Amino acid sequence: MKGYVVCVYKSISNEEKLKEYAVKARVAVEKFKGKFLIRGGKSINNEGEKAPRTVVIEFPSYEEANSFYNSKEYQDAHSILKGCAIRQHQTVEGT
Repeated sequence: MKGYVVCVYKSISNEEKLKEYAVKARVAVEKFKGKFLIRGGKSINNEGEKAPRTVVIEFPSYEEANSFYNSKEYQDAHSILKGCAIRQHQTVEGT
């Protein structure tokens, strides 16, 4: 089964740091054969609080998605966001 990383941002306080993070995170996504399905973009809020940004990445497997998140490459990128963004980040198994 495929694996998906779903990331819903609650707040972003530094757009420049977000851009720096995105460049490094992309390298990790590509290394683990991830494919961006959603990366920001236009949205309508149907229920709950509006999120400033949502990202969904598809990986060949749930295990690959978890390996991506735990990799040195992604964790180096992730460290850039400390203090700059609040988000919910999860790995989900799917078809």
